Amino acid sequence: MEEYSDKLKQKFMRAALAEAMKAGDAGEVPIGAVIVQNGKIIARGKNERETKKDPAAHAEVVAIRKAGKKLDRWNLCDCDLFVTLEPCVMCSGAIIYSRIRSVYFGADDLRFGCCGTIMNLVQDQRFNHRASVEGGILKEECLEPIRGFFRDRRKEGKRKFE
Repeated sequence: MEEYSDKLKQKFMRAALAEAMKAGDAGEVPIGAVIVQNGKIIARGKNERETKKDPAAHAEVVAIRKAGKKLDRWNLCDCDLFVTLEPCVMCSGAIIYSRIRSVYFGADDLRFGCCGTIMNLVQDQRFNHRASVEGGILKEECLEPIRGFFRDRRKEGKRKFE
């Protein structure tokens, strides 16, 4: 696991947050991700499920695909993922299959989190690859856009029935 200072972790998480804000502006759940190699961001991703009509277009998967294309390889064993929300089971599978070295996330996902909350798929000893995990980086900053998104959706839903 590459050692990042707290300042550097926050810098990369803020870059992921910028992607999350772009997703939110596009009407997507505001989740963003960046892939880091050798201390530099090499790929960015944001939720694009609605935009692309693709159930697999989560921020993590989008970023992993971009990193693979940029490096011209599927094995990202020297790369780290920074994402604003704890990865789900699908994204955890993509992390395992792409051999991401480390996962850094902002907010816990109490419903679908598979990097320690519901289960810890990326560190399960039964798989041939495990990623290190650290959560809680800029947790409140990462939660706020998601809370706001769903708060607004609930208000819109109530207006439809008034």
